[in-house]
Amino acid sequence: MRAEVLSIGTELLLGQIVDTNAAWLAGRLADLGIDLHHVSTVGDNLGRATEVISRALDRSDLVVATGGLGPTEDDLTREAIAAALGETPGVDPALERALRDWFAGRGLTMPERNRKQAWLIPSARALANPLGTAPGWLVRARGRTLVAMPGVPREMTRMWEAEVEPGLRAATAIRSRTLKLLGIGESAVEEALADLVRSTAPTVATYAKSDGVHVRVTDRDADIAARDGRISSMEARIRERIGEHVWGADDETLGTVIGQRLVARGWRIAAAEAFTGGEIARALSDADTEGWFAGGVVLPGASADALVAAVASLNAQVVVLAPHSDGKAVVSVRTPEREERSPLRYTSAAEARRRGMLAALDLVRKLV
Repeated sequence: MRAEVLSIGTELLLGQIVDTNAAWLAGRLADLGIDLHHVSTVGDNLGRATEVISRALDRSDLVVATGGLGPTEDDLTREAIAAALGETPGVDPALERALRDWFAGRGLTMPERNRKQAWLIPSARALANPLGTAPGWLVRARGRTLVAMPGVPREMTRMWEAEVEPGLRAATAIRSRTLKLLGIGESAVEEALADLVRSTAPTVATYAKSDGVHVRVTDRDADIAARDGRISSMEARIRERIGEHVWGADDETLGTVIGQRLVARGWRIAAAEAFTGGEIARALSDADTEGWFAGGVVLPGASADALVAAVASLNAQVVVLAPHSDGKAVVSVRTPEREERSPLRYTSAAEARRRGMLAALDLVRKLV
């Protein structure tokens, strides 16, 4: 399946907002094993938007558009899709009732210009948007599929996850398993898995992410048992080679994994940070921290001794330290059983914060 992403909105071309939607969708399509061949941006101009949509439908099996579904005159995505397909939009009574109810529930009268958000064309069905007033469209025409979603990221991501992706996943009979690693770089992972990366069933791909390196195993087969068996077999081969670096899988977060281990030990953890600026505490607190995260302090420029003193009252058995030490970045973790340190190399303060956070959490997962 060949896919194309269209970002619609003049504000994107003017640099007034950054197009995070396209990058997010690219990742989701990759997870589905759908090949993304093109990403295009077009302004709020009916002629140019129609041209871009027509070209996308000519060359791609799946077209995903975001933006231009608002109620104003310059929101032209519906008009452009209708023009590209030669269809005439009309107000869907059920959608109009839902829109009027949405406004009434907030003590408001719906402006008449919002009626265009209740439009449909014959080849489209509406995609629910409980977070806003703009329903999406799922269009099937010419043997192609076109999805139109709002440009507001939180509305778009919810619509994709709840209304679009489940159907694509079922249609492609595809499944992915993602292993998450720390303490090893992407190039070293690729070297260790060189022959596996060349596999075609399942495929194996590596990605550098904010929480380490991800290794994604993807396969597609109408025979679900056969597909899942191949994925499990490949995962076992990967773990045989680099399993000591695997800290989690799929939707697991570092905070969740570390928290589970701390709870099992009956320990609490505290973070005392100088050069990492609170990044360690932020990563730890991305999960339900009740009972195991004692808290954190940020003291720019503080030494290790000063940081230890700052968290002494938090009653934590595990202390993560990221002190300032003569311009050198060093993180350490102290538990009731031992202490380990990890020096870092970096080229900027931002890199030091990121690498320091990852190194510290890697030590924590090894020690608890």
